[in-house]
Amino acid sequence: METAVNHQASHSTTIATWTGFTAMCLGMFMAILDVQVVATSLPTIQQALPIAQEQMSWIQTAYLIAEIISIPLAGLLTRTLTMRWLFVIAVSVFTLASIGCAASHNFSSLIFWRVVQGFSGGTVIPAVFSAVFLLFPYRLHSIATTIAGVVAVLAPTVGPIVGGWITETFSWHWLFLINVFPGILAALVATFSLPRERPNFDLARHLDVLSLGLMACSLAALEIGIKEAPQRSWASPLVDALLALSFLTGMAFVTRTIRSPRPLVDLRLFSDRKLAVGCLLSFVLGIGLFGSVYLMPVFLAYARGHSALEVGKIMLVTGVVQFATAPVAVVLAQRFDTRRLTAVGFLLFGCGLGMSYFQTVTTDFDEMFWPQVVRGLAIMFCVLPPTRLALEHLPKADIPDASGLFNMMRNLGGAVGIAIIDTIIYTRAPIYAHRLTDRLAAGDLDAVRILAIPLGVVDRLPFDPKAQALVATLVEKQAFINAVNDAWALVAIITVAVLITLRLARSPLERAIISARKDRAIL
Repeated sequence: METAVNHQASHSTTIATWTGFTAMCLGMFMAILDVQVVATSLPTIQQALPIAQEQMSWIQTAYLIAEIISIPLAGLLTRTLTMRWLFVIAVSVFTLASIGCAASHNFSSLIFWRVVQGFSGGTVIPAVFSAVFLLFPYRLHSIATTIAGVVAVLAPTVGPIVGGWITETFSWHWLFLINVFPGILAALVATFSLPRERPNFDLARHLDVLSLGLMACSLAALEIGIKEAPQRSWASPLVDALLALSFLTGMAFVTRTIRSPRPLVDLRLFSDRKLAVGCLLSFVLGIGLFGSVYLMPVFLAYARGHSALEVGKIMLVTGVVQFATAPVAVVLAQRFDTRRLTAVGFLLFGCGLGMSYFQTVTTDFDEMFWPQVVRGLAIMFCVLPPTRLALEHLPKADIPDASGLFNMMRNLGGAVGIAIIDTIIYTRAPIYAHRLTDRLAAGDLDAVRILAIPLGVVDRLPFDPKAQALVATLVEKQAFINAVNDAWALVAIITVAVLITLRLARSPLERAIISARKDRAIL
């Protein structure tokens, strides 16, 4: 009787559940899109608000630091406010902060509102992935996860074209004002559609403020440290101090949290093999996903001289293919083991990343088409199966915390990946430039061909200053391209290498069954 009643109630609320979930996905899309849209148009903002060149990157860094601090808090906030009110409050604050950003008249006010934006937007992301497993029965997990996954990875892909179009068509204020209507709509729909539960404010009274401070300090120091490392070098005193501070406060946070009867974030969940492996896969996906979205605009803007809008049009290929692949991913996820689909996805994604290793000074849309197609085919298989692997088997009470950890690892992977890429570019480009210069000095015709230097220019070296300037520009550009290709190769290797951890994702029971089958086969 009770089962029948529950089933009937579940059936009667299906439309409202899907409506509320769609509103949550809309809010997540705007929160993720905001990062890429603003990144594309930083020079425009810098000109509008007199901001020093060395301060400009803080417009993004402030958002990302606040976001990465708030993501792991999603579990505590969900238990305190309920999923419905957490999302409604978070998306409402995000919308208000977007208005504040658009109304900013100086650097300090813009940074303040970016912090508020980042913190509120960060809680939306894990809330959506928690909703997949809290709102829907098992048979709908694949569909719901795919929808959330498409939204999560589509936003960075369309970000450049949206940002470029807004920059060229409207004022910079609209980079933030585009969030207002969707934010209000998502908050209103979620208020009336998501399940109603009673908040538990007693949890807020037992908040471990010291643990919160330690976690915030550790993540902020890590984010700033890896951001500054490529330019200052990883051995600089500032970077070493930041990374040491991050390590010490992080260890203090872990020790205090594990011993606490009311942990701020339940780190003991990492003892679950599937969640631990899923988080590692999420971290590596962040390296590849954010890394590819970072490398393409950098290459196209510098090597090809494209505008933000032109870059966005080229990068749409990945999003279109990914969107078309989503239904196939749902069907396959319901029929095949998550580990096998994960292996296929990461292998394919690694191949797509590796295909970009062969870029030259003439590489443009045609040469970037097939690598983007391969990556677009792979992305949903890098998102859907690992998400289910990490979260689906957990008790519902653990899902909010686990979702926060899972999503934090992807964002952290993105930050680390971009730092690695910048390090490669800053360190490898001068080496390649030196080698090319030496080859030219030795009369190497292959070097002349690679750089596409007109023979008439070569004849005027080394006495003509104009010829020297032209050759120096060509050498610098080719050295940059070679360094970018090295970055593509390293990210591809990391993406494929992580697959060795999939063997650890089997539970003890699964390993025992497989071992028994092997024994019977031998006999």
